[in-house]
Amino acid sequence: MVVPTIRRPTVLRHAAEISVSLGCALITLPSGKWTSAREAARQLPPETKLIAIDVPEHTSSRLPELETSRLLANTRFARRSDLSLKRNLGLTFCHMVGWDRIIFLDDDITVRETAHLSRAAGLLDTHHAVGFTISGFPDHSVVCHAYRIAGGSQEPFIGGGALAVHVTRNSSFFPDIYNDDWFYLLDAKKGLQPVAITGEVFQKPYDPFKPKRARAEELGDVLAEGAFWLLDQGRPLMDADLRHWGNFLQRRERFIKHVMSLVEKTNIEEGEKERMMAALQASTRRLARITPELCRDYLRAFAADRERWREHIDHLPGDQSIWSALRLLLGPQRDQFDVVVRNLGSTW
Repeated sequence: MVVPTIRRPTVLRHAAEISVSLGCALITLPSGKWTSAREAARQLPPETKLIAIDVPEHTSSRLPELETSRLLANTRFARRSDLSLKRNLGLTFCHMVGWDRIIFLDDDITVRETAHLSRAAGLLDTHHAVGFTISGFPDHSVVCHAYRIAGGSQEPFIGGGALAVHVTRNSSFFPDIYNDDWFYLLDAKKGLQPVAITGEVFQKPYDPFKPKRARAEELGDVLAEGAFWLLDQGRPLMDADLRHWGNFLQRRERFIKHVMSLVEKTNIEEGEKERMMAALQASTRRLARITPELCRDYLRAFAADRERWREHIDHLPGDQSIWSALRLLLGPQRDQFDVVVRNLGSTW
């Protein structure tokens, strides 16, 4: 079980209890000022099979340089989050130690029945990834949250907040962008990989209506929605040319304006309505900066990165001990990383 986190270690107790119940290892990847590997080890149950790795702000782990990241670097579209990095670290580590079935679980997700996780792991016999029905607070983008509240029909989709994956059958990766989990499930040549859904997990509430969040999500929302719109038409991803993206960007603009008109008519508290409109306006302004050329170039970079990631995985040494894998993963600057391993073997 892999849990990326930036929150205080107390939020990891639920995942630790689940890992103990299932008898599996818990990999926590903390970063930021509120958490650390050592604090997680101190607060989690002593019987937890724990691997806690502090992820520095400017990490130099041995992951491949990705064209999708270079394309957005030093632009307004660059992501201010290390979530994708942590998920990719988890994938790479599990490849090296030979753990072929892992569950990504966000630290604000509650699992009501551990049997659902076991069932998901079993479905990986025939599927590349297995998600869960999300109850509690819906797992949507800012625009889709506003659409749902204003009365629109919003279908859920499986996501990385609670996702079981088969790491040896699936050679995909998480690009550094919002909706990275959607891209993880895509094959640039074949489309959506074999996926399933089972069981239920509970999403804790959060505040979606922040302009900063809306700006950060818009490019990832455009790219993912535009890619899946193409697949819905029975066309391959590589058909996403300038004409496709020009049409989709116009479609996206119309949709956001439609959502804004619905919100204006919705009978909700005025202050909440103002917050929703401010977030939607932020989405619209960021959308105006997105060009068909950027979208086309990003999908091309994604296709190239997927091949680059497959080569990365193919050249990883397998059957490593936990500590050997950590040495290789963290590279010559591993002293920058604070690492705690408990109930899983020896020390450095």
